[in-house]
Amino acid sequence: MELSLVIPMHNEAENVEPLLGEIRAALEGAADYEVVVVDDGSDDDTPRILARVAAGFPRLRVIRHRTSCGQSTAIRTGVRAARGTWICTLDGDGQNDPADIPRLWAVAREEAAEGRPLLVAGWRRSRRDTWIRRLSSRIANGVRARLLRDATPDTGCGLKVFRRADFLELPYFDHMHRFLPALFLRAGGRVRSVEVHHRPRERGRSHYGIRNRLWVGIVDLLGVMWLMRRARVPVIEEA
Repeated sequence: MELSLVIPMHNEAENVEPLLGEIRAALEGAADYEVVVVDDGSDDDTPRILARVAAGFPRLRVIRHRTSCGQSTAIRTGVRAARGTWICTLDGDGQNDPADIPRLWAVAREEAAEGRPLLVAGWRRSRRDTWIRRLSSRIANGVRARLLRDATPDTGCGLKVFRRADFLELPYFDHMHRFLPALFLRAGGRVRSVEVHHRPRERGRSHYGIRNRLWVGIVDLLGVMWLMRRARVPVIEEA
């Protein structure tokens, strides 16, 4: 298995079929891939629709959390269950464009020869969100960039590509998905930002606002700063 797509979903019933249809169109014949959807305790029709789609889509695997554990935990569950060497994450709300996946994966493979951990992060230069989401993300990205120096213009984009083994070496904590560039740098790795498309949410309802995007992120930032300050990356030499 070359590539595993990991998609966290919570109450995205209206987006399941359109998103998975776009993924099939983008990747069929281009890679040996699987899709791992982690249903994070949805209480709408998401589980039923996923089961129906999976019956006709052998590449789709569905894992369900009994109760909602949050996006970071859902991503980690999916990565741990994945069989691919490379992981591509994307959001389940349909705002990420699956047509961008082959390009990000190609960049990752081209730059992987150095052997260091590598994160290829999507960059939504033209955001198609409500003003409140754009404002909270702009503030959070600015604060993160200043304090963590993660050299990443858009840490919140769901489209990211990395090696499964590298991700599983990172420290795990709730909301860690917002700090992946800093965590890869902390591990001695590199981050490459690639511009991607971004689309307005056409179906369903956003689960994020000022309270759980901005203020919680700033609190988490203090913990990541602590981790960054205490990181030591050894240079291994043959004895």
